[in-house]
Amino acid sequence: MTQYGLHGRLNATPGNGENLAHILLQAAELVRTAQGCRLYLVSRDNSTPDAVWVTEVWDSQEDHDNSLLVPGVRELIGEAMPLLAGKPEKGQVLEVLGGVGLK
Repeated sequence: MTQYGLHGRLNATPGNGENLAHILLQAAELVRTAQGCRLYLVSRDNSTPDAVWVTEVWDSQEDHDNSLLVPGVRELIGEAMPLLAGKPEKGQVLEVLGGVGLK
């Protein structure tokens, strides 16, 4: 079975990169036990402190879509939206072939 991957950058308004990262780390805790979640990684490039990268691996796109129904996730999205510098860009959808560290 091919896994579903997403990789994208979210840009916060000036000075809000740390706040955005904190919200995304809370989301990671909520979805860590969601069905099909293999990886939810929040990262930041130190040269661009208001940009936060999210890399996700799921068993299927359906599992990813269902993660939005996990209690608390929609509330975190609501907290994150005002911190964004513009509309979120669509991330890269990836076909995950394998690797190390996927549970």
